[in-house]
Amino acid sequence: MTVHIGAKPGDIAETVLLPGDPYRARWAAETFLENPRLVNEVRGMLGYTGTWRGHPVTIHGTGMGMPSLSIYVNELIRDFGAKTLIRIGSAGGMQPQVRLRDVVLAMSATTLSTPSRGIFREINFAPTADFGLLHAAWQAAQASGIRAHAGGIYSSDVFYDERPDLTGQLQRHGILCVEMEAAELYALAARHGRRALAVLTISDHLLTQEALPSADRERSFGDMVQIALGAAFA
Repeated sequence: MTVHIGAKPGDIAETVLLPGDPYRARWAAETFLENPRLVNEVRGMLGYTGTWRGHPVTIHGTGMGMPSLSIYVNELIRDFGAKTLIRIGSAGGMQPQVRLRDVVLAMSATTLSTPSRGIFREINFAPTADFGLLHAAWQAAQASGIRAHAGGIYSSDVFYDERPDLTGQLQRHGILCVEMEAAELYALAARHGRRALAVLTISDHLLTQEALPSADRERSFGDMVQIALGAAFA
């Protein structure tokens, strides 16, 4: 048990899927895991552990933004022994070929700042995904016929963007989408020698201003959970 995770020893699996929304954690656990049980509800941040094809899996919410994710990932790694951590979340498309409902596999995560920036100081550390997970996720997507893209993403530290000039430069340099957590996840995984990947569903688009209705999101988000589980146990 930690300050933010009320799980007991042995409650958290070595493989953890990390949605931002705690209710998405509950939905994913009830939909994809066998015999899911609630292992954390401190501050309303839900975590469930069950099995997928016989493999123990925990699905645990992280909240919104890198500071919140950093709290949970640090504790999951340090206190509960998590070894494979896969973010499953939504993102905003930034390229014309990236459509609503597509899945993006984040090879790298560009950012202005993260909770880890104080460690690196003048160094522009480039956090990246674990290649084994990335490769396995790409294969899982192809085998399932899911439209997927692999490339660089942008992890923003704000939700309401007031830098259209920055957005334009990111698009110019091929950034596929924007979200708010992956860069810190990748930095923490690198620091602690863990495997990490972000598998993201495009729920809205910065170029077209399209957005998925709430009723459509749940069905679409199932693709990224399927890819994440397939990659974790490839």
